[in-house]
Amino acid sequence: SVNYNEGEARYANVRGTEPRLNSVMLDGERIPSADAETRAVQLDLIPADMVQTIEVNKTVTSDMDADAIGGSINLITRQAPNSQRFTLTLGSGYNFLAEKPMLNGSFVIGRRAMKEKFGMVISGTLNDHRLGSDNVEGTWRITRDGDLYPKEWEIRTYQIRRLRRSISAAFDFQINEYNKLFFNSQYNHRDDWENRFRLQYLLQDPDKNGVSQQTEIRRQTKAGLNNDRFDNARLEDQRSTLASLKGKHIFADFLEMKWSISYAEARETRPHERYLEWQVEKIPVKVDLSSLRTPSFYEHAPADAFFFRDLSEEFKSTREVDSRTGFDFSLPLIQGGKYKNSLSFGGAFKSKDKKRENRYERIIPVGVDSSHSLLMVQTPLIDATKSDFLAGAYQAGLYTKPDFIGGLNFDDGSRFERKDIPSQYASLNYTVDEGISAAYVLLEQNLGKKLKMKAGVRIEQTKVKNHGHQYNENDHIVTPQTGTATYKNILPGLQFKYDWDDNTILRFAYSNTLARPNFYSMVPYREINKNDEELTEGNPGLLPTTSMNLDCSAEKYLAAIGLLSAGLFYKDITNFIYVFNANDYRDPVSGNTYDEYFQPRNGAKANLIGLETSFQRQLTFLPGILSNLSIYLNYTHTTSRTENPEFGDRQISLPGSSADILNINVYWQSKKINCGISFNYTSPYIDPDEVDLTPGLERYYDQVTYLDINGSYVMHPNLRFYLEVNNLLNQPLRYYAGISERTLQQEYYNIRLTAGIKYDLQ
Repeated sequence: SVNYNEGEARYANVRGTEPRLNSVMLDGERIPSADAETRAVQLDLIPADMVQTIEVNKTVTSDMDADAIGGSINLITRQAPNSQRFTLTLGSGYNFLAEKPMLNGSFVIGRRAMKEKFGMVISGTLNDHRLGSDNVEGTWRITRDGDLYPKEWEIRTYQIRRLRRSISAAFDFQINEYNKLFFNSQYNHRDDWENRFRLQYLLQDPDKNGVSQQTEIRRQTKAGLNNDRFDNARLEDQRSTLASLKGKHIFADFLEMKWSISYAEARETRPHERYLEWQVEKIPVKVDLSSLRTPSFYEHAPADAFFFRDLSEEFKSTREVDSRTGFDFSLPLIQGGKYKNSLSFGGAFKSKDKKRENRYERIIPVGVDSSHSLLMVQTPLIDATKSDFLAGAYQAGLYTKPDFIGGLNFDDGSRFERKDIPSQYASLNYTVDEGISAAYVLLEQNLGKKLKMKAGVRIEQTKVKNHGHQYNENDHIVTPQTGTATYKNILPGLQFKYDWDDNTILRFAYSNTLARPNFYSMVPYREINKNDEELTEGNPGLLPTTSMNLDCSAEKYLAAIGLLSAGLFYKDITNFIYVFNANDYRDPVSGNTYDEYFQPRNGAKANLIGLETSFQRQLTFLPGILSNLSIYLNYTHTTSRTENPEFGDRQISLPGSSADILNINVYWQSKKINCGISFNYTSPYIDPDEVDLTPGLERYYDQVTYLDINGSYVMHPNLRFYLEVNNLLNQPLRYYAGISERTLQQEYYNIRLTAGIKYDLQ
């Protein structure tokens, strides 16, 4: 299953485990993450047109990287074809929320030369998409009377343009029958231009009539510079570069060696991110909680009552660089016969360098006696209200136009003063240097004609050095901090494969895997939220989460091009990282007392047991054109629990673990027509990024049901028309607090349609 962002799949969950517990690779090499705080890889940075095959390994052998508790996802790019090939795709589409068209284009060029010894393929893609979302977000609290009541409520309108450009190249060269070289590379660049209009209610406990008498209301516009590059919008610039050189060699007709050198980089920059915010204070607001999904707020705060609150400019940058060198050897011991075997061994060294550099400046108007003398109505306004706002019957109202904010010259000393605010960013900046040394040995042994075994062990040693910052709010001094960690993991594995008959396979696997802590969690930082009187610290002593895994499965290959499979799996997870929480915490560093204290720590235990089934078949037994139908479905059910030291005897399900996942794909194909419909259901689960698990306020990712259709028509042997319609059920991204009706976030994207033509010459 996948998590969505702005209507596009971003993070992948395997077997009901959160993205942090899975690994994502490109052509067998790990992809770095542009996410500043987690190791999870954002899949929407890589266009689907650049991927030929997706390979999912749910169990790992000793010759594979161990950081894959849920599984590993390998995105395989196009490889050199056996003959000359040229493909060109041109298309457009329409987003029904943004009410804007889109542009799609891609190409593939491939051929072989030098008497078939040299192969090459070059591909590229361009996608220009206008999109957006209708969003509401809130936080809930327990009032003095013990009731649950909204603390904040926001109505957000997003307007986005997303532009992707990607190019990849793959080459292979057969030196001779014993030596072959491979080179793969890919460059991805995604720009997001975003304007956001936010209406925010900051509510006090209600009186007996349900009125929050002292409500503060804010209106905020998000914008960027006024030039061709920024176009008055917040620009998020994401790029990834991946390159690998590999070799395959055979010595003395029996010893096989494979080696690889790879480099990968991912970075995200958000420069000149501007916010202008206005407010009114002490406004009575009537809150109607008859619908907890979409509470109603009744107030009278005219536009000319909003006065200046804040103007700021932020600069954000995150960069991760991964490099890897690996060697693998395979040595046959007994060749041929019922007891054929081979010994594989090898190792790898991997390094990760991650850095985040943020900066925040408050922009202060010069010569202004009071913020009340600057009014929102003195700026050019835009009405962001939509008659068909999908997230509820809300009126967004008036905001300052983005082009006005983008046109302000903050370097004009006669009008503005720039003030550096380290309390907003100092604790967020960090660097992490991580080195991983790995070695393994793996025996592949035939135990008769039908039974095969793989037995091995992998050792990984990790060394980490972190640099973070502490900000002292008393003297406003930023103090650099350094933390280190070293740990070793010994990870045995055992797999059996039994060929019951020519079409039936039984499998069993025992494996040990791990998930290293998120980068930011390991940093020795201190973050102070003075508004909420909260203190959060990192923990450089964190150890990886480890899992002992048992898997057994059966596969039956059907004569009519089909497969039926079923499996059971169990994961015993230790050192699961939870967030320690203390109330009325006295800080030994500053001497201050904070209402709440948070720090990630090891110590939680968890287990997960699951059943998975899948079925696919061409329905050739049906009459007439119905015999062209095929069906593919899979279903996974998991049960999990976590024993958190914070909970005492209380147990919760594993964060990020969905109890039920169902995928169904039905498609019909003939020589000229190919069409299909796909359905996905994922049940709710606790948000793995949750820090507050107060009973009744646990943050859940709500259930989702997605329905998509696609089809194509062959107009000519080399020319094809295609059509895709996504999100037919208008499924929102939704979180809730404790019960499904109590909304924390509800974001709608509407339907997206794409169509075009594809020219393919082979």
